Amino acid sequence: MGSCCTPDHSCSTGAESAGGTAVAVAVAETVTVTDTTTTYAVSGMTCGHCRTAITGAVGALPGVVSVDVDVAGGLVTVTTGGAPDDAAIAAAVDDAGYELTGRA
Repeated sequence: MGSCCTPDHSCSTGAESAGGTAVAVAVAETVTVTDTTTTYAVSGMTCGHCRTAITGAVGALPGVVSVDVDVAGGLVTVTTGGAPDDAAIAAAVDDAGYELTGRA
């Protein structure tokens, strides 16, 4: 039990009656607003294995929310929670065996 909780499990700060849940939702919405989507040109992709390898490598990076790979178009679209780390994304693509040639 935290310091703001009373023995009957109510909140002694009045946060429950002030809509503490609404505050949490507002914070979640703020995170969503800061998402950034960036598309990169990647060479060397030819098949579904390429899609899986790049999705796994880039998707494992901190801050990455989603990865979409267009093998035929040679494009990788990355959504991040804030500004993307282009160098880290390029390194992950390189480590997966492909070449990020720049932003599309």
